[in-house]
Amino acid sequence: MILSDKSIRAYMERGELVIDPLEPDQIQPASVDIRLGRHFLKLDENKFEAMSMTDEMHYVELESDAIIIPSNSFLLATTVEYIRLPEDLTAFVEGRSSIGRMGLFIQNAGWVDPGFEGEITLELYNANRLPIKLEAGRRICQLVFAKMDAPAKNPYRGKYQGQRRATGSRIFMDQELTKRK
Repeated sequence: MILSDKSIRAYMERGELVIDPLEPDQIQPASVDIRLGRHFLKLDENKFEAMSMTDEMHYVELESDAIIIPSNSFLLATTVEYIRLPEDLTAFVEGRSSIGRMGLFIQNAGWVDPGFEGEITLELYNANRLPIKLEAGRRICQLVFAKMDAPAKNPYRGKYQGQRRATGSRIFMDQELTKRK
């Protein structure tokens, strides 16, 4: 079941769902608009020949009120908002239509697990032929919340829990790798 604005507000009033900071007009009929933060990461393409799922990746950090994403480029960004989901809610990260019409694809693996807490790292890809200028503080995506049929037995406690700022891939820390060592 997708939460309505009324249900989103009720979860927040009870302190079960945290979105901080939040302006009242960010709450939409069935979602919450989320804003672009000031911290960005781009792969340091000069540090390695190819990416690997077993090696830590190197990034260049950028902190700015505005950033330009060149055509056909990828960038990690953070949200202004810190969120905390209760164990009976999950959230979908969806790009705003107005942003998508500019050719900017926004992703966060599309999903936020119940129990997650932190700023959301967004994966941004400019599919347009022109560079796109983005400004911190502007609404960039939305969270759509869904109530689960029961609280999660094993809520999220993974490698991105509590993250602040854009966070690079930690795939090299996956369990199947650490079990082999």
